[in-house]
Amino acid sequence: MVVANQKGGVGKTTSTVNVAAGLAQLGQRVLVIDLDPQGNASTALSVPHHRGVPSTYDMLVEGSPLADVVTESPDLPGLWVVPATIDLAGAEIELVSVVARENRLNRAIEAHPLVGRAEDVGDDRFDYVFIDCPPSLGLLTLNALVAGREMFIPIQAEYYALEGLGQLLETVEMVRQHLNPRLVVSTILLTMYDARTRLAAGVAEEVRGHFGDEVLKTAVPRSVRVSEAPSYGQTVMTYDPASPGALSYLEAAREIASKGAPA
Repeated sequence: MVVANQKGGVGKTTSTVNVAAGLAQLGQRVLVIDLDPQGNASTALSVPHHRGVPSTYDMLVEGSPLADVVTESPDLPGLWVVPATIDLAGAEIELVSVVARENRLNRAIEAHPLVGRAEDVGDDRFDYVFIDCPPSLGLLTLNALVAGREMFIPIQAEYYALEGLGQLLETVEMVRQHLNPRLVVSTILLTMYDARTRLAAGVAEEVRGHFGDEVLKTAVPRSVRVSEAPSYGQTVMTYDPASPGALSYLEAAREIASKGAPA
């Protein structure tokens, strides 16, 4: 699942780490690939991501196998992470001259022994792979879109929410036509939802009218706990499991798990 939205501040990384943590708590085996040079997903999952740590940069630019750059999250059994270091900021430039540069991530994921169907790989396989993209439509996000089967788009319940979405969907359509015909937009999650405002209800109605069943029934409310958790190197699922934000993300994870993969 590619978690993407080129608009910054919509809760993309927050949704990635908390839904992944929720799925791990529900007994799924989850891999999170941090593709954002800021490394915020790595921070929230308390995985080291300083220079020199094996990371997504080594996998994309140096060609290291995915198995060599994966590390298990110390807080959550069943959750693995490929951290992002600041080196990734230069990866877009370094990859420009590489042959089949948009396919590097796809090849690395496909080559991992625990990625694939259960009958081929066994019960130890990863049930979910989440790719957390940077807030842009550059070469890193393109690698994610070529590697992905499903798109998971967090949308902020605010006025500008739908503005950048058209551009993202155009890019997805181009990728589908030319590079990855199996990619589908399967999951939309409303974040930072304030049920007291008419605006949030209006945005939610518009998003549901546009995307129908792809929009999860659960909307994640604005929550101080969700924002605080990364400063303690945690997801809100371990930081404050009883908070409204944690319960909403757990419910969203449950919805994703019960929905299953698109046919």
